[in-house]
Amino acid sequence: MTVWDRPEPPTRPAPLDRERIVAAALALADEGGLAEVSLRKVAARLDVGPMRLYGYIATKEELFDLMLDEVYAEILPADPPDDWREALRLHAHRTRQAALRHEWLADLLGGRPALGPNGLAVAESTLSALDGLTDVDTAMRAVETVSAYFTGAIRREIANLRAERETGLSTHEWQRASGPRLAKMLETGRFPALSKLVYDGTDIEADESFAVGLDWVLDAVAAKVAPEAKETKGMKETQQ
Repeated sequence: MTVWDRPEPPTRPAPLDRERIVAAALALADEGGLAEVSLRKVAARLDVGPMRLYGYIATKEELFDLMLDEVYAEILPADPPDDWREALRLHAHRTRQAALRHEWLADLLGGRPALGPNGLAVAESTLSALDGLTDVDTAMRAVETVSAYFTGAIRREIANLRAERETGLSTHEWQRASGPRLAKMLETGRFPALSKLVYDGTDIEADESFAVGLDWVLDAVAAKVAPEAKETKGMKETQQ
């Protein structure tokens, strides 16, 4: 029996429910990451004994499941687009925005499918946008491919934000501090491709990098999901 199927116990002697427990856990995670979340700390925040929580949640993993599903409610669009490409793009951007609000989300992305009501609703929203365009296996691969991209991109971005806090240096400050060492290595001539990137490459912000990479992935997915539509679009662009 999952945590969603198991009934909650009576609220006596002090009012308590899973909603309050999850809200307290979310606050702890937002403040200090998943490492700060424990049933003991959640109980302390709610001013109840730790054993009270076990009537509602059996393990910390169940608590993480509930926390994740709560954030999926933020990711679920109120009015999902009919176009499959826009639906997957919106899903990616809303997931990134949620991760920037709740950095710990990056640590839970990419695991087993979320089975909470909000997680299932998000999966339904993205898959339904592909319904009728291709077979179900191709639709699943399309969603997985886009998910793999934004999961990796989000984790990298969050890792950089954490590094900024831990070192006290912004990305640009770290680059300047590391510049002499990197320049010395590049002067050896052993890294010509890397040298070209460092001296000739364009530095773009995280928002733009995420959006550009996502468009490239969606272009690749389109070749498998709707090749006829892509060919028609290409012909129209050529004629203009």
